[in-house]
Amino acid sequence: MARKQDKSLRELLRVAPGRRVALDDELADSTPGIEERDVATALLELARQQLRELQYKLYADGRFGLLVVLQAMDAGGKDGTIRHVISAFNPQGCHVTGFKAPSAEELEHDFLWRIHQAAPRRGEVGVFNRSHYEDVLVVRVDNLVPRPVWSARYAQINDFERMLVANDIRVVKFMLHVSRKEQRKRLQERLKDPRKLWKFDPADLQKRKQWNAYRAAYEDALAKCSTRHAPWYVIPGDRKWYRNYAVARILVETLEDLPLRWPSAEVDPKKIVIR
Repeated sequence: MARKQDKSLRELLRVAPGRRVALDDELADSTPGIEERDVATALLELARQQLRELQYKLYADGRFGLLVVLQAMDAGGKDGTIRHVISAFNPQGCHVTGFKAPSAEELEHDFLWRIHQAAPRRGEVGVFNRSHYEDVLVVRVDNLVPRPVWSARYAQINDFERMLVANDIRVVKFMLHVSRKEQRKRLQERLKDPRKLWKFDPADLQKRKQWNAYRAAYEDALAKCSTRHAPWYVIPGDRKWYRNYAVARILVETLEDLPLRWPSAEVDPKKIVIR
């Protein structure tokens, strides 16, 4: 049975503005708000149905959009979350964008240029698999730009997200937090499974050596860029069943907060006769 909750999952997992979250292994393996896998699995299916219905209304209403940002360490579960949660959305009104290293053309523009082009329209859901936060994560850890450049980007990101929200695009951000031990297990699974081997990148091992530097970079990004208008949620990710349920439930709560309405009919159905 789910534990009795005085708070919603959004309240339990949201990073308060200015708060620094310690991304330790104990947090990654926790399951705030629910303990049993079977219960979470059943509730996930209910949440997926709710997401389908809410997206339909979002599309019909056409006044709001939703941007979902997914960030994680390598093997942190971004693809799995898309497969098990985001797949509930009708792809006709949902677009997933994966951000890799910027192209030569993208590097000629400001770092948010390519991001803004992928932002969802009103009526649609947009999902970022990695995002503009790479420009205060990998860019910082690998010293790709000077410190004064990347440190100024926190405020620029906050302003960008505030602008999206002011234009009726809701922004919800998930940091899928896995432990170092769980990451090792998942990387080993990729080496053993022919269906997953293609996903293994030797560069992941170098990133693993930079674990502490990435952890510090993530903790700073969460503290500096979780705002009232665009909150960060730290999702314990060692247990995939919990990760999937938590993300789905928070998305349901986010969409339910929107004042969605069905458009007014342009005809009087009482006067229409279909022969």
